[in-house]
Amino acid sequence: MMKIVVDAFWDDEAKVWVAASREKIGLATEADTIEALQRRLAIMVPDLLGDNHEGPFEIELIARSHQTVAA
Repeated sequence: MMKIVVDAFWDDEAKVWVAASREKIGLATEADTIEALQRRLAIMVPDLLGDNHEGPFEIELIARSHQTVAA
């Protein structure tokens, strides 16, 4: 099984999750929610890998979010 690692971060200005793969497959996308991002990745990864790679594929999504709170 092929594993694709995807890093995501919350862009507070754009109000979306921005994601890119560590592997050089050309994956860059964004979505309003983590759930929507996961659904998008499930479609994009097989499409980007094409016929040269047979599934299944494991997608590891590593998400980072920061917030500032009042003391």
